[in-house]
Amino acid sequence: MKRKRAAEMESEMRSATAQLAVDHAAPDIPTKPFLSLCNLILRFLDKVGPTMAVLRQDIHKNIQRLESVYESDPLLYSNMVEVLKKEMNDGIARKLTSCSRAFLWLTRSLDFTVALLEKSREEPRLSMEQAVEDAYNLTLKPWHGWISSAAVKIALKLVPDSERFDRLLTANDEQNDTLVEEIDSFISQLSPFLEHIHSILRLYRLDRLKSA
Repeated sequence: MKRKRAAEMESEMRSATAQLAVDHAAPDIPTKPFLSLCNLILRFLDKVGPTMAVLRQDIHKNIQRLESVYESDPLLYSNMVEVLKKEMNDGIARKLTSCSRAFLWLTRSLDFTVALLEKSREEPRLSMEQAVEDAYNLTLKPWHGWISSAAVKIALKLVPDSERFDRLLTANDEQNDTLVEEIDSFISQLSPFLEHIHSILRLYRLDRLKSA
């Protein structure tokens, strides 16, 4: 079972990394591949455990919002930049139920995931609770209200320890090294891709929006 989980995660990471290499070269943000990437993050958060339930729920809701719009007209909404442009022109980009906000929060969730993976790799002796808290404080807390922050603080008590988290992601054999390489490659591709997205969010003045 461990070997199967590691192989699945390795395959998903490799696929996402390959897609990121293509997407980063494009001036726009292809909607469907972006949503596929966000769905991969959902599976990753599932492995962390119930502490991620609140964040997972928000991600899932935002994915559904973008999927609904995309499926209504796949050609028109084939890239997220066009979605942002349309909502900005319609004067609804900053509304709580806008696709622009959904896109913003999905991007921040990706920021959190990168920060967590980096923290876990750079400081392997750090407890998983501390790694999750540090990643949250760096990427999501500045934009959350006190209710969301309080909910996360309580949920942190449910974070698995580092050893258990390690077992969730890897098999204890030669596949471990391969998966670590895939994670490193994934981070190296995702980080500049996220920088590209943030530059677009700044262009449309959406980057400073906070939760309600």
